[in-house]
Amino acid sequence: MDTQNCFHCGLDIIKEEEIIFDNKNFCCNGCKTVYEIFSVNDMTCYYDFEKSPGATPLDIKGKYEFLDNENIIAKLLDFQETTTAIVSLSIPHIHCSSCIWILENLQRLQQGISSSQVNFPEKKVRITYNPEQVSLSEIVYLLSSIGYEPYISLENYETGKKSVDRSLTYKLGVAFFCFGNIMLLSFPEYFEVTEYWLDTYRPFFRWLIFALSLPSFFYSASSYYVSAYKGIRSKILNIDIPIALGIVVMFVRSTVDIVFDYGSGFFDSLTGLIFFMLLGKMFQIKTYSFLSFERDFKSYFPIAITRINPDNSEESVPVYDIVKGNRLLIRNQELIPVDGILISNSASVDYSFVTGEAVPITKNSGDKIFAGGKQIGKVIEMEVLQSTSQSYLTQLWSNDIFQKNVTQRHKNITDTISHYFTPILLLIAFLSFGYWIFIDTITAFNVFTSILIVACPCALALTAPFTMGNILRILGKKKFYLKNALVIEQLAKVDTIVFDKTGTITTNKKSSISYKGAPLWGDELVAIKNIVRASNHPLSRMLYDFLPDMSKVVIADFEEINGQGIQGSYKDRKFQIGSAVFVGKNEEQGVLQTAVHIAIDGKYYGKYIFNNQYRDGLESLFKGLKQSYQIKVLSGDNDGERKALETFLPQGTELIFNQNPEQKLEFIKNLQDQGKNVMMVGDGLNDAGALAQSNIGISISENVNVFSPACDAILEANEFDQLHYFLRLSKKAMTTIKMSFVLSLLYNVVGLSFAITGNLKPLVAAIIMPLSTITIVSFVTIMSNYYSRKLKKE
Repeated sequence: MDTQNCFHCGLDIIKEEEIIFDNKNFCCNGCKTVYEIFSVNDMTCYYDFEKSPGATPLDIKGKYEFLDNENIIAKLLDFQETTTAIVSLSIPHIHCSSCIWILENLQRLQQGISSSQVNFPEKKVRITYNPEQVSLSEIVYLLSSIGYEPYISLENYETGKKSVDRSLTYKLGVAFFCFGNIMLLSFPEYFEVTEYWLDTYRPFFRWLIFALSLPSFFYSASSYYVSAYKGIRSKILNIDIPIALGIVVMFVRSTVDIVFDYGSGFFDSLTGLIFFMLLGKMFQIKTYSFLSFERDFKSYFPIAITRINPDNSEESVPVYDIVKGNRLLIRNQELIPVDGILISNSASVDYSFVTGEAVPITKNSGDKIFAGGKQIGKVIEMEVLQSTSQSYLTQLWSNDIFQKNVTQRHKNITDTISHYFTPILLLIAFLSFGYWIFIDTITAFNVFTSILIVACPCALALTAPFTMGNILRILGKKKFYLKNALVIEQLAKVDTIVFDKTGTITTNKKSSISYKGAPLWGDELVAIKNIVRASNHPLSRMLYDFLPDMSKVVIADFEEINGQGIQGSYKDRKFQIGSAVFVGKNEEQGVLQTAVHIAIDGKYYGKYIFNNQYRDGLESLFKGLKQSYQIKVLSGDNDGERKALETFLPQGTELIFNQNPEQKLEFIKNLQDQGKNVMMVGDGLNDAGALAQSNIGISISENVNVFSPACDAILEANEFDQLHYFLRLSKKAMTTIKMSFVLSLLYNVVGLSFAITGNLKPLVAAIIMPLSTITIVSFVTIMSNYYSRKLKKE
């Protein structure tokens, strides 16, 4: 009797409960309702991804009433403001591309949801919504109504406990038990021993071997069957299809041998194959988790913050040293790294890094402020409520809102090869089987299964991610922090490097400062000290450190204009600090210096002159870079230091002065229009536009980091002279990937040649397959480490 399947979820339909709607069959009202929801919202293309992709919706009325409790909601939310809230929900049912598509289009189903982003490996969805238009409970009920009920456990949210999936470990254990015992029972068959008791009980031992193979065949190898079935159902030839086919063919062939007494079959090879493939998969997962651990816990980019000590002194400390109860100083344009309570009278916070919305939110003293916001305007103080992990800051840095539109070429190569690999492999296997079946049946089955097992593109697919992962780890240890693996490929393509001057090739920590002009006294110096305290510009930080300690006062009407200067009011007097043009002063003819000018109430007073110190190793760095790259230096200052720069910069280096942030961006754009692949190196503040426009943007981090999502990498200032080394290492990484591609293809060609000629047993092929993965991973790890050490010595 033909069984009708539900159009939405694919389950069998009980004839008495069948519902027909829009000429489609559904198993229940729930599935029909979901289809109606998709139809009304013009989202029926959901069913184009996969046949019957949906989950059966559950009736959970009343189950999530606790989500109307504000105290519980506060524990679940990642972020909460008046019109924006963000929650991360665990969705166990996520399993395919159609799941990802529907969960990332929730805004089309529910007004008030602005965006949703799926983390497929962790089976989570991060939803940004407006709590004034839709409640969290309504979102949860919506998800449940379309078959994606979230798993919500307050214990997990409070303790951070995560369930560990040990299914692969169990399957590996069962496979090893079956393989070991079958090998032991098969020894008399191997040596063809003729002995009365062995001959008498040989049929019993064969059936015992058959019984022992069943747990391995049905349980341990089940993931291959499921993956192969999903691939066939989705009309995608994934790599598990030939593996599953090989296992089934070996089992059927071996069962036939025992039933008709042709021999003992290949149950030893079959269970050995399953064991070694699962062992290879376990190795791959462990290696990936190792790389992930390195990335999550050791390769954070440096974010420092200013902590106010009990004696009112200020010190710059790493964000992971911040604990509950600390008082922090947050300057203009600086990231709020932890949740806390605002101590200052008011603050204007830009949460665009979290929400994508750039409209600042006003906060008053005593209000809670969330990690990820950026302080706009004057300096503020806050008290820490709880520490935050740098993984959260890494997540903000990697937010899709700020991703550049770059193509992942190495991934596309892998995907293309894997796409054509499986059909070609199946064709070779069936042609070889057809040839050998007329010569030797046993050899034909051996050849067929060996081809399916040995020619696996797994090793091919691992070359790029493992190489990139190891390079990310190496660079992270050397304090060069990349946003993702794509940056390595882009670094290898760079042909033009543009450097900012102030705070990039000059150091903030070494500079002799002198004052020239009318004397500044008492309140005037206090005001200047407190105004520059709120700014993160390199010259402001140097001037703040240069001025003597003074009392902390409240500055009114603080404003910082990028590329020009800062201003503020104290005791009804207006102070302007910045460039000569900003304070209304014409530069003296023939006198060109790096200086910060002071004007009070519109009257020019004088200037602080900076004799900049250039970073150690700058001359040798530029000399090395000049051999392979075009070098250009941009500066917002006048060209007073042109002669000094020309003495140690390579001949032909282009120097451009008096550039505001918009002009820097246009300069980068013009280079790109000429076909240049541009890398911009700046301090992350005035250079944000240029960093975003460039193919690769690198921000130099000194003692205080201005969080810049526009950059692709952050380099600690004391490693600045290693920039050429990092660029050469990125090129060697791409060379390693190409070499490993060749090695993997060579392995497949050699393995296939032995398999086709019948000189490779299935068990040997099963051992070789994980060994090929180990070989590739070892090769890329050894080569990347080798290049790392070799280039360092050169």
